[in-house]
Amino acid sequence: MTEVVSPARGARAEADPSRVRFRRALSLMVMTLLVPGSAQLIAGHRRVGRIALRIWGGLWIAAGLLALLWWLDRSIVLGIFTSPTVLGVLRIGLVVLALGWVALFADAWRLGAPLELTRRDRLTMSGISAALCFVTAGSLFVAAHLMAVQRDFITTVFGSTVVREADEGRYNVLLLGGDSGDGRWGLRPDSMTVASVEANTGDVVLVGLPRNLANVPFPEDSPMHEHFPDGFDCDGCYLNSINTWVADNAEEFDGIKQPGLEATRETIEEITGLPVTYYAMVNMRGLSKLVDAVGGVKVKVREPVAIGGIGSPITGYIPKGKQRLDGREALWYARSRVENSDYSRMARQKCLMNAMLQQLDPQTVLLKATAIADSSKRMLRTDIPAADLDRFVDLALRARDANVSVVSLVPPAVNTSDPDFDEIRSMVETAIERSENGAAEADAATAEAEKKAKKGGAGASDAGTSEETSEETTREDRVNAADDLGASC
Repeated sequence: MTEVVSPARGARAEADPSRVRFRRALSLMVMTLLVPGSAQLIAGHRRVGRIALRIWGGLWIAAGLLALLWWLDRSIVLGIFTSPTVLGVLRIGLVVLALGWVALFADAWRLGAPLELTRRDRLTMSGISAALCFVTAGSLFVAAHLMAVQRDFITTVFGSTVVREADEGRYNVLLLGGDSGDGRWGLRPDSMTVASVEANTGDVVLVGLPRNLANVPFPEDSPMHEHFPDGFDCDGCYLNSINTWVADNAEEFDGIKQPGLEATRETIEEITGLPVTYYAMVNMRGLSKLVDAVGGVKVKVREPVAIGGIGSPITGYIPKGKQRLDGREALWYARSRVENSDYSRMARQKCLMNAMLQQLDPQTVLLKATAIADSSKRMLRTDIPAADLDRFVDLALRARDANVSVVSLVPPAVNTSDPDFDEIRSMVETAIERSENGAAEADAATAEAEKKAKKGGAGASDAGTSEETSEETTREDRVNAADDLGASC
C-alpha cells in the first residue's frame, strides 16, 4: 500500500535540513563564546583548536591563582597590577586575545557554512556573530585601555625611585593642600596634615597643623636654621609661608631639589616628632575635578558654608544637612573660611577626606577609571614610588574599615601664636598610643579638649580668630581631636 504524504508534512521534511544547519552554525558560535577553540577542535582545524583551548585553560588557571593569592596575601596581586611593566604586558596581551577571539568567531562562522543557510538564517547568524565579536573583543579592548590609563597614571604621578621603610611600624605621609595655577604647586599650602598609618592594621591618626602656627622650629642641619635659629620668627612668618620665603631666597638653596617643600617637611618633622616617610601635594582645584569624576561626595554639613568670599563676593551657601556635593561645592566646603575660622575649615577638610575614603569603592573606581586618573594626575604630586604603591593601596583598602582618629594642633589645646612644641609632640605621641591601644572613645577626646581649654584660658586663643558659638566650637573640638573621625563627622 502506498503511503499518502500530506503537503504540510512534506514541507516540514524539506525544511528540516535547513534547521539542522542553522542549529549547527549557532552551536559553533556558542562554543566559541564559552570555550574558545572548541568549535575548531570538533569541526575545523584541530591544531588551532588545541592552541586556543590551552590558552583558555591557562587563563582560567591564572585567574584561579590570582584569586588564591588575593585570599592569602592580596599585596602580591596589588603588586602585579601596580607594576608599569606588568600593566604594559597585560595591555598587549589583552589586545592580542581580543584579535584572536575575533578570528575564532570568524572561523566559526566559516565552519557553519553560511552559504548553505537560508537568507533569513544567514542574516540572523551574521547579527549574532557581529554581536558576540563586539561584546567579547570590545570588553577586552576596554580592559586594555584601562591598563594603559593605569600605567600612564602610575608612571606620571609615582615617578620617584626612592623606597622608604616604615618608622617603628608606621608610615607618616605629609598631605599638603593648596590652590595653584599652571606650573605652580603649593606655593602657600593652606592645608597641612600628617597621616600616620599603622603598617599592619591600617589604623590612621591624622595630625592637623594650622597654617598660622608661629615660631616653628627647624632642625640644626637645615639651611633654614642658620637664618632662624630660634624658630621662624620674622614678621608674618607662619608655617604655611615657609615655601614662599624659600622661593624668594632660592639662591641660598642651590643643589636642593624642591627646597621649599623640603624645608616644610623638615619643620613638620620637628613640630610633630614624626619622621615623614613620603609627601603628597594636592591641588585643591584638581580635587574638585576628582569629586565630579566620581559623581559627587556625600557629607553631613553641620552649618551653612559660604561659597565665594575669598577675594570675591559670596555667591551662595552650601545648606546645612546631609548633602551630595559636586566638585565646586566640595572645593568651597574644604576651603571656605569667610564666616568661620581656620579651625572650622580644618575640621571640614578632615570630614571630606574621611568621606572620600569611605565612598570611593572599587566599582566606582573601575567604572570611572579614566576620569579619575585624569583628574588625579592634575590634582596630585607625590614622592611615593611606584614600587611602594601596592603597599599603600593595600593600606587604603584596610583604612576603609579601620579606625581614623585625629589630633589637631589648634586652640584651645595649642596657642598658635606661642606654641609649646614639647607639649605638641606629647599630644601626637599620646594620640598614636591611643590609636594603637584601641582607645576609641570620642567623648574622652572632647573632655580632654575642654579640660585644656579651661586650663589655657584666654592665652590659648588665637588673636586672628573671631568668636564662634559654643556649640560650633565644641563640634570643631570633637572633629579636630577625635578618636573616631567617622562618628564625629
